[in-house]
Amino acid sequence: MKLRTLLGIGLVTLAASTQALAGATLQRVEQKKELVGVLMESYPPFSFLNDQNQLDGFDVDVAKAVAQKLGVKLRLETPSWDVIAAGHWSGRYDICICSMTPSKARAQVFDFPVEYYASPAVIVVNAKDERIHSAKDLSGLKVGLTSASSYESYLNKNLVIEGKEDTPLVYPFDNVQIAPYDTDNVAFQDLGLGAGVRLDAILTNLVTAQPRLDQDKRFKIAGAPLYEEPNSVAIEKGDAEWDAKVRQVFADLRQDGTLSKLSQKWIGADISK
Repeated sequence: MKLRTLLGIGLVTLAASTQALAGATLQRVEQKKELVGVLMESYPPFSFLNDQNQLDGFDVDVAKAVAQKLGVKLRLETPSWDVIAAGHWSGRYDICICSMTPSKARAQVFDFPVEYYASPAVIVVNAKDERIHSAKDLSGLKVGLTSASSYESYLNKNLVIEGKEDTPLVYPFDNVQIAPYDTDNVAFQDLGLGAGVRLDAILTNLVTAQPRLDQDKRFKIAGAPLYEEPNSVAIEKGDAEWDAKVRQVFADLRQDGTLSKLSQKWIGADISK
């Protein structure tokens, strides 16, 4: 067989192989008639277990709306945030509608088709604490946060917000003792013991913090928001067809008002993007 013929067959085979790999997630979702979403079990009001021990919240409802647009059923998984954020899902999960902030590091393993909401990062302290009034007062203190989050990067002074690289962040503090938690729940429990007993402060999302502050007067916000955190849909890297489909679905959810309605339902304001 001539070399040219062999080369032609090789190119066709490579193209077919590449085509088979492209759109693998979309093909899996359509064949199984199931969308496997991943999110945190305890991140109210975005995702949490309700009184019926069922997952509920803004991210949960958005995932349901996405599945409905795709014409498939939804299955939600709740591994630890470290597992979610590490990526390399190997087909276990199809999508993360789970309040993930894009970063250069995460962009190595994820594609971020859509930013679907944004909210400010804030400092929460014990209500009796008069030491902390802004980020500069965090120097030398112990601050709780969700592990592998943008808050951790912020305290490490290396946070880069995708799309806002030209807007430098201010780090007015010296070294801070970082206390990582799986969820905010335990961090708030520790802060509730008193100022400086186990924690001096928490860095978290204003939207998730506000309901706690409304219900529990042991906490208050210290100072102004630190930065606005974009939250994006994350998918496994390198699937252009799935990326395009997710973009299309979210464009439809914006156009028909679904995202705005769900934001009003859970947040009391339209934070959708």
